[in-house]
Parts: sequence; C-alpha cells; structure tokens
Amino acid sequence: MAKRVAFLVASEGIEQVELTEPWKAVTDAGHEAVLVSPESGEVQMFNHLDKGDTKKVDVTVADAKVDDFDALVLPGGVANPDNLRTQKDAVALVREFLASGHPVAAICHAPWTLVEADVLKGRRLTSWPSLQTDIRNAGGEWVDESLVVDGNLITSRKPDDLPDFCGAVIEALEHGSASKTSGTQG
Repeated sequence: MAKRVAFLVASEGIEQVELTEPWKAVTDAGHEAVLVSPESGEVQMFNHLDKGDTKKVDVTVADAKVDDFDALVLPGGVANPDNLRTQKDAVALVREFLASGHPVAAICHAPWTLVEADVLKGRRLTSWPSLQTDIRNAGGEWVDESLVVDGNLITSRKPDDLPDFCGAVIEALEHGSASKTSGTQG
C-alpha cells in the first residue's frame, strides 16, 4: 500500500541532493512524496553554496497534519534547518511526528530542527560532525556512523551516506522500522 511522506524544508538553503535522492527513493518505491514548507510557492535548493533547482511547495506547515502522513524526511543544508528551527509551527510539527511513532529521517544538518524540538533526550543519532555538541547538549548520544536508527528516528551524516539513508527510509515505510541499527564509521 502506498504511503505519504512529508519532506519538510524551509524556503531556501536545502541541500539539493538530500531532498532529491530520498524523494526519488520514496517515489520509485511507489509512495507519495509531499513537499511541506512554512510558506507556499517554491523553495530554493542549493548544491553546497551554489543555487540549484527550485521545487513547488505542496502543503504549508499550517495545513500539514501528522495524521495525513506516514513518515517525515528532514533534508539538510546549513541554512535550511537553521531557518526551520526558528519556525515555531515547523518545530511543533517535527515534535508531533516524533511523538506519533511515525518514522522521522534527518540527514546532515537537519538534526538542528530536532534539537530545537527538544526530542533528543536519550536518543542515539548522527549528523554532520559540527552538530555533535548541540546534540549532546540536547541530551542525545552523537555517533560518527553513516546510518543510525533509534526507534522511529533515522539519521545520517552527509550526502555520501544517502544510499544507507534512503534504504532505511524505504525499509521503515514498508516494514514499520529500519532493520539496520547502525552504519559504518567514516
């Protein structure tokens, strides 16, 4: 049965490959990908510091309801989660997703939004290395692995980890949880 996956992003600063690769994995597996953002219109993706493609927003955060989705993906990029964590409604939506038990997948800098949502106490996860102090200060256990699955939370460090990350997202959609609990160190 096809599932609906929310991809939550700010209006700009999204690392393009961290949105497009999981999006492709979700749709190739027969599921529906839905772009959610605080504002309607289009979002601006980046290839590191260079502008990339734009993508149309499907649903605003104000209209998004956790019960309408089966999972949440949080792409990275530095500016994207830095902006999202200042958006009260976006942070509340992330908090609700984690509490619901639905899979929540975050890559690279995206765990900054999880830090702001105050949902990391006692959780094991990974991210871009510069976030490790923030994660530890939020009560999480940071590890340097390509993939970490802790209950309904799926995390990876960087674009090179996308094969593991996308595989875990699909596993969670199709079987309720990702079977791999950790990846390789890098």
